[in-house]
Amino acid sequence: MTADRRTNGAARTPSSHRRRPRLRGSRALPALLLSVFLLVGVGAATGIAWDPFPSGAPAPAPAAGTGAPPAPAPSGTRPASGDEGAADGGAQGGATPPATTGQVDTGGPRPAGALPFDLPGPAALRSGGAGRKLVFAHYFTPYPLSLDNASADSDYYTRNYLDPGGENGKHQRYGGLLRDRPLPVPPKAGDWEGANLRQEVRTARDAGVDGFTLDLLSLSGKNWDRARQLMEAAHAVDPAFKIMLMPDMTALDTDDPAVLADAVASLAASPAAHRLADGRLVLSPFKAEQKDPAWWGRVVDTLRNRHGIRTALVPLFLDFDAHAAAFAPISYGFSEWGSRSYAGQDGAAADVRRAHELGRLWMQPVSVQDARPNQGIYDEAGNTATLRSTWTHAIEDGADWVQLTTWNDYSEGSQFAPSLHNGYAYLDLTSYYLTRFKTGAWPRIVRDTLYLTARTQFADTGPTGPQSLLMSLRKGSAAARDTVEVLSLLTGPGTVRTTVGRTTREHPAPAGLHAELLPLGPGISSARLVRDGRATTEVELPYPADRTVPVQDLQYYAATSGRAG
Repeated sequence: MTADRRTNGAARTPSSHRRRPRLRGSRALPALLLSVFLLVGVGAATGIAWDPFPSGAPAPAPAAGTGAPPAPAPSGTRPASGDEGAADGGAQGGATPPATTGQVDTGGPRPAGALPFDLPGPAALRSGGAGRKLVFAHYFTPYPLSLDNASADSDYYTRNYLDPGGENGKHQRYGGLLRDRPLPVPPKAGDWEGANLRQEVRTARDAGVDGFTLDLLSLSGKNWDRARQLMEAAHAVDPAFKIMLMPDMTALDTDDPAVLADAVASLAASPAAHRLADGRLVLSPFKAEQKDPAWWGRVVDTLRNRHGIRTALVPLFLDFDAHAAAFAPISYGFSEWGSRSYAGQDGAAADVRRAHELGRLWMQPVSVQDARPNQGIYDEAGNTATLRSTWTHAIEDGADWVQLTTWNDYSEGSQFAPSLHNGYAYLDLTSYYLTRFKTGAWPRIVRDTLYLTARTQFADTGPTGPQSLLMSLRKGSAAARDTVEVLSLLTGPGTVRTTVGRTTREHPAPAGLHAELLPLGPGISSARLVRDGRATTEVELPYPADRTVPVQDLQYYAATSGRAG
């Protein structure tokens, strides 16, 4: 991403944000408002917040035949928050961006057989006990489905964010701003921005997600406008879809609690704003500890006295342990950003327990991975190990709510949303765990489904291009590994035959969920389920692994047999 955004205590560029001191989470934000800058510290990284469409910027031409108005182009960068580092670039040239032609997300209904189970409908997931276990996805306004309503083979993402030489080479130093992008959508006529936001709401709703936590990076400009548009889109698609307001205290530039309260009140006028059953508005500031409890008390008082809005504060911390006691008297619940490595989840149960001992609910962070080229850091996610571990903690430790971190922060590589390199794989897996979290019972597997994950390069591979800022492991992460993972969800036992480059293997897979690790090798990876000598289900990861690469790319790519073809 890139926009006005936070990190664990710093700023961002068109990338991502936060990170907590205790090694639990991190995130970086892109910023296109001021200038991209690097904040480097030992074991710390910063993200950046940005407005991709600042006033006065030159506007690209609208897509041919769409009738859409021209949109201003992204420009500078601004620090986000966190102890991560935002980077600055300045070289020219770069590698050819990945091809996007032919891969289009029309936002249509989920294909029959896409999931290994039958997902309960919204009514079932929102009623009774399931309706009290809420799942939100963190929405980052800098990275909507499209920035300019152009065809994906030549749009702003392809030309300027995926290409290391994009935006006049300012991202050359770290090999380009992004390594992935939203799954391309076709250009639309009329209000294309609103139509795309409505599509994102439908996609999240259809996966079982209850709503978005909306990262408020600024109180004016394009990110603010998009926040308002998202609230309108949510209500138009599904009046029960919730938008929890999350002021980003690593990106907002006001010290006046009344200014923030007034802005929050204007958004709270939308029927999409998340409220408790008693009518209280839920306010969940990112990096709440940026201001002390007394400051937040003044925000709450202003909302009540000036606007007649009662508030339930659910602060999200980068360091929960250090601030829980001080914030408890003014809080309804707690959350934190969390770690993006499966090795960093040991304290999760203690956090839930402490929140409950203080009489507060807990919103558990659930994540896929984290790789931030512009900050020079990444976490070892272990294929789907981090996703499975964070969801298991949310389920077994008794979390009340869940926040998927993130829906669409592509500058952190942390997205659950359908993307070019992952398709719907991570979101489909989340629907499986989400059903267990909300209903208390694992859904019955009725269709054999295989998920395949791998990197397209080895962890120690050096790029051949001019990239000079390379990513290194964040302190507290699991060690880097070079593995292909076959995650099988099967109706009964079977044999899985795999091909990694020129190497073929097979392994027995039991009924239910099973993860099998294979050594990464150059070439394409694929897997097929065989029963009675006949292949019944197969999946291929269409991106080959290579030992010679133009830029460093340490995200895991994913594919699912449920959506093959």
